[in-house]
Amino acid sequence: MNKKIVVIMAVVALAAAGCQKKEEAPKGMAPQGAAPAQQMPAGHPGGGDPHAGLKPVEIPAGAGHKGKVVSTMDSGGYTYVEVEEKGQKLWVAVMQTKVKAGDVVEFPDSPPMVNFQSKTLNRTFEKIIFAPGLRISK
Repeated sequence: MNKKIVVIMAVVALAAAGCQKKEEAPKGMAPQGAAPAQQMPAGHPGGGDPHAGLKPVEIPAGAGHKGKVVSTMDSGGYTYVEVEEKGQKLWVAVMQTKVKAGDVVEFPDSPPMVNFQSKTLNRTFEKIIFAPGLRISK
């Protein structure tokens, strides 16, 4: 009789442990202890749109990079902006934003993607930063 009770209790304990709802991390977030997955922009092999469902982010002054817009182009829901900062040019991509050559912009620093191929522009960028938004300085 004691063996039956022990077996039944073990089965109930296993069933209860298996039925507990595990809390899922929000989409786009890495589980605790795991390295964050690098999200790939639309058009990047094996990647989705890191901005899907997001709205433009208001960028505070002094966010990181600051430079003058040299050129800009829109494609595939993104604005690609060539910025001259301290004599060096770099590319930044943000969700489609109104910006023009001559504007002074600020955006947060983040690791650049190397040899990013934009299928919509049929172009490869040696280095490009995908930023959550731009701040146009007045």
